[in-house]
Amino acid sequence: MQEPLGTLALSALNRSSVSTQDKSSTVAQASGTAAQPPRPSNTPPPSKPKGWNSRAGVSRMRRIIAEDPEWSLAIVPPLTELCIQHIVKNFQNNPILKELLPEHKQKVLDLLSPDLPLAVTANLIHDESYWRRCCTQRWPVCHVAKHGGSWKHMFFERHLENLLKHFIPNTTDPAVILDLLPLCRNYVRRLSVDQFLPPVKLRPPPRSGDPSDSGSEAELEEPATDHYQLGDLVAGLSHLEELDLVYGVKDCGMNFEWNLFLFTYSDCHSLAATIKACHTLKIFRLTRSKVDDDKARILIRSLLDHPALEELDLSHNLIGDRGARASAKLLNHSHLRVLNLANNRVRAPGAQSLAYALAHNTNLISLNLRLNCIEDEGGQALAHALQTNRCLTTLHLGGNELSEPTATLLSQVLAINTTLTSINLSCNHIGLDGGKQLLEGMSDNRTLLEFDLRLSDVAQESEYLIGQAVSANREAARWQTSNPSHFMLAVSAKDSENSAG
Repeated sequence: MQEPLGTLALSALNRSSVSTQDKSSTVAQASGTAAQPPRPSNTPPPSKPKGWNSRAGVSRMRRIIAEDPEWSLAIVPPLTELCIQHIVKNFQNNPILKELLPEHKQKVLDLLSPDLPLAVTANLIHDESYWRRCCTQRWPVCHVAKHGGSWKHMFFERHLENLLKHFIPNTTDPAVILDLLPLCRNYVRRLSVDQFLPPVKLRPPPRSGDPSDSGSEAELEEPATDHYQLGDLVAGLSHLEELDLVYGVKDCGMNFEWNLFLFTYSDCHSLAATIKACHTLKIFRLTRSKVDDDKARILIRSLLDHPALEELDLSHNLIGDRGARASAKLLNHSHLRVLNLANNRVRAPGAQSLAYALAHNTNLISLNLRLNCIEDEGGQALAHALQTNRCLTTLHLGGNELSEPTATLLSQVLAINTTLTSINLSCNHIGLDGGKQLLEGMSDNRTLLEFDLRLSDVAQESEYLIGQAVSANREAARWQTSNPSHFMLAVSAKDSENSAG
């Protein structure tokens, strides 16, 4: 029979004690001294607790106690996590990204700081989530839809715009902007700069000697007021499609001077050369910059036969008839689709030039002449042009001192025109008879989607006429009257089924 495990363990321990005694006695004899017999021990053997297990006792004796009481195998990070932390910590000096696996690469991108230098991240990181963090950290309001839906494009476009807005000629180093070109040239599609700072105006040094009253103030040289020249910058942006500029200073406060809002001839010639050389430009806006006829002609001359320009916006300037004639010439020498000359000084001769060009044009779809003063002579010329034009869809003539003769002619145009979808005649002097004729002409029209006569002197009876026009025009979906003295008829093909019901 096999002995119990506990008995075997005790016998093994006894044999080891006997052998130890034998060894000690042998050593004593070899040394020449008599070995004394061991004294009997009065200590009783340790009592075994109930349920004692020898294996459990051995296991307790072999347990390793760590020097660090807080050490635990559960909190040791995996090697991959340690590597990712090291890569993130040293990313600026040693950017490692392309060599990583996709799951590891995403973890690194999520941990990278948005404050890393652009020289490191611009052409290496294309992850939209990273650039979204960069944008939201820097700007509290972000409209990414204005930047093609790309957070990376938005960051570089707004970053470059901020540099341009705060550039001071003869003070700021141009390299601050030009050194950014290799990093942002592939990501900038549009630039919207609503401020250009002039050079710092320094006080003239005091003259030596006795002051003399013979000199005049005209002899003092005025400092140059030319702004930052965009030529080198735009030439380096190979994908630029939209340029929106305003030459002025925002938030000048008590430091207001007219020179802060001066678009000089040097600025004009430089800008003209810039947009002429930018063959990818599709939209050009220069608003609220005091552009007069001469400067407008310089700019428009550079846009003749432009291969890509589709929209020109020179609204809120000082452009008169000569500038309007230059714009009319541009219509016949470009692929322009949108022309905006709102809030300028265009009168009847300028409108007649535009009408002549419009009659033979096959590209323009939108013309905005609101807040000018073309009067009936110019309005009738445009109405005649619409009889032969087959491409214009939107016409805005609000606030142009138009009256009943123009309305009468436009009513005839609405009856036969098949391309206009929106016409705005608000803030004019159409009169009751003119309103009746317009609505009668609209009742025969099947393409008009929006007709605006708000703030026109149309009498209360027009409300009844609107109802008749809406019922006659099956495309009409809704019409609104804000008060008896003015109205707006808005047509929406989307809601036509509801109106029919």
